[in-house]
Amino acid sequence: MIVYTTEKELQKHLLPLRKEGRILGMVPTMGALHEGHLSLVRRCISETDLCVVSIFVNPTQFNEASDLSAYPRTPEEDLALLESEGVDVVFMPLASEIYPEPDTRVFEFDGLDRVMEGEQRPGHFNGVAQVVSILFRMAIPHRAYFGQKDFQQLAIIRQMVVILKLDIEIIACPIIREDDGLAMSSRNRRLTPEERKAAPLIYKCLQEALDMQAEFSPEEITKRIEIRFGEQDMLQLEYFQIVQSRTLQEVSHWKEGLQYTGCIAVRLGTVRLIDNVNFA
Repeated sequence: MIVYTTEKELQKHLLPLRKEGRILGMVPTMGALHEGHLSLVRRCISETDLCVVSIFVNPTQFNEASDLSAYPRTPEEDLALLESEGVDVVFMPLASEIYPEPDTRVFEFDGLDRVMEGEQRPGHFNGVAQVVSILFRMAIPHRAYFGQKDFQQLAIIRQMVVILKLDIEIIACPIIREDDGLAMSSRNRRLTPEERKAAPLIYKCLQEALDMQAEFSPEEITKRIEIRFGEQDMLQLEYFQIVQSRTLQEVSHWKEGLQYTGCIAVRLGTVRLIDNVNFA
């Protein structure tokens, strides 16, 4: 496994391989790796000729300075995990390499960025698009792998690829969960033992929402989930919305032939967690 820190040395390695016709895959991460990340890595390795994993905590997608400073960083552990998985190349740039000057680009996502996470975290998805587009330019992948836990981010990245006319296939991979249902996330490391014990309520409520589909409308389900969270004190519900999976717009009634996703964001102490489920 080779670790690079600059675009120049990374492309010196990758460009000849692309010219030879090798299929390059990429897994962009912010480090603090867990089994969810590794599932993306394994799929990338199985479907491409070379796997590049990037590790970069992107400052432009954080709305709170405290959240950025508290984000877990475990570089030595991350590198050991990636080497054990057989990763070919790791890209670990400094912020000055990604942003030698401020990135002033503003993306228009046709409303995808103005709901749910976008409403709660203004500018977040613009920062995501900035860094991912830069990483794509530097690592020149044919395919890039992302987890479905960040459902809205996945939609944003797909739209960014269209906007920038990039010849990159975006591969969505299933959510990986703990045994008690909690979606794996680097932020889970910041939960206290008491908070970690309470956290599975998030997925439990999502499962309850699925069970209500045959009997209740999306609007009625949403109200019931809000009441469910109001009955306890530890988890503060920021939002639960049932949205049309393609447009991300909240819906009040089911329509045959459309796909729907239930999206949730919860604060647990100082940690903010998101999750989602697909309705049949």
